[in-house]
Amino acid sequence: MNALVINCSPVRNGATAEIVHIVSECLKNKFNVKTICIDDYEIGLCMGCRSCHSTAKCIQHDDVDSIMKDYEWANIVISVSPSYWADIPGQFKVFIDRCTPWCNTHEPHAKLSDGKRGYTIALRTGPSMPECEKVIGSIEHFHGHLEIESCGKLGLCSIEYKEDVAGRIDEITDFCNKILEA
Repeated sequence: MNALVINCSPVRNGATAEIVHIVSECLKNKFNVKTICIDDYEIGLCMGCRSCHSTAKCIQHDDVDSIMKDYEWANIVISVSPSYWADIPGQFKVFIDRCTPWCNTHEPHAKLSDGKRGYTIALRTGPSMPECEKVIGSIEHFHGHLEIESCGKLGLCSIEYKEDVAGRIDEITDFCNKILEA
């Protein structure tokens, strides 16, 4: 079984990256784990040309296809995202926009293999859980259009710095244990 853990943040070594590391360590005894950081890839903005609506392919040639190969490889996808102004970071949104060729909103569309499960962890600096829920909702909406079954979510408030994650390890580990038991 293969697990893809995505750092949806442009920060490679912050709180989101620390959570990605914890999740990867928790899952590595059951899954082949691959981690990626969205900011390590060159992803052009969607041009809105809708060519993919008739070809199931984007006219741009960048790293989106490489990331989608990782999605195809994975049995489960765990997206870990901070809140940037009450939603996912722009870099991850650009990636989602560019995944239109794989979305089930038009025919023909490229398709991932069936049976994939998605999990989401959202974190934010403030105390408001509805903001985490909005981030989770954005990612689950994306998963739905890729036909990835959303199977679990975790919201973590009051995390601003990498050091803030230490006090939340039990919550993260409990979440990972639910993934392992599924």
